[in-house]
Amino acid sequence: MNELNLIGKTAVITGGAGVICSVMAKSLAAQGVKTVILDLNKESAETVAAGIEKEYKIPSFGLSANVLDKASLESALEEIKKKFGAIDILINGAGGNSPAATTKAEKIEGTDNENIEDTFFGLKTEGFDKVFDLNFKGTLLPTMVFAREMVRKKTGVIINISSMNSYRPLTKIAAYSAAKAAVNNFTQWLAVHFAKTGVRVNAIAPGFLLTNQNRFLLIDEATGGFTPRGKKIINGTPMERYCLPEELTGTVLYLASDLSKFVTGIVIPVDGGFSAYSGV
Repeated sequence: MNELNLIGKTAVITGGAGVICSVMAKSLAAQGVKTVILDLNKESAETVAAGIEKEYKIPSFGLSANVLDKASLESALEEIKKKFGAIDILINGAGGNSPAATTKAEKIEGTDNENIEDTFFGLKTEGFDKVFDLNFKGTLLPTMVFAREMVRKKTGVIINISSMNSYRPLTKIAAYSAAKAAVNNFTQWLAVHFAKTGVRVNAIAPGFLLTNQNRFLLIDEATGGFTPRGKKIINGTPMERYCLPEELTGTVLYLASDLSKFVTGIVIPVDGGFSAYSGV
């Protein structure tokens, strides 16, 4: 008996060509799931899909779509229907931070020579909008498009990708923290809204991983070592290391499978003990 009950299902992974989501896609393929690698970069999406087909002998295809453009997503949906039929699993993985939405200073010190433009007051609304839209609307719009058929057929799984920032906001990244907190709230709201339809909605809150979006904050380009901020993260994580993308896959498979049939509306931390540690 296959308790996961995933063989033959179809999963759409937004941001699927990224380091984290491509690993999630591979973990699903290893369980017999057909995968759609949805990414803004079509070439990268196709490369990941081709690699999955070669390694796991399971159908996969890469598709370009903009998670902030509903028409683009609807066009992608039509292609998915032709290729694979119904969608069973949606992973809303598109997201990230930007230097344009990041303050240079961690705190306002209140000194006379302080540059106020390095603080909250120097943030540009364009940068804030970009990050908030990508993380929140980039979760909202794909769900609107891809979950409609799930509700009609009364079965499906939605997994949103949140962050530990949603629980304990980090300094400097106001937009990213606020957006991920919104993802948590939306996950709970939608889980209740869909509760009688057979569609479950949950989220994963990873701890700290090194990604293209946060590398500039955590790694010193000149030395290759940790920045002071990177050292703080390691010191605040009891396991004293960063999470590896592969370490998220157990939670993905649990939430996607029948092992969690009565689980909806939760956000699962995968954080190396970060949320449990007071620093003392």
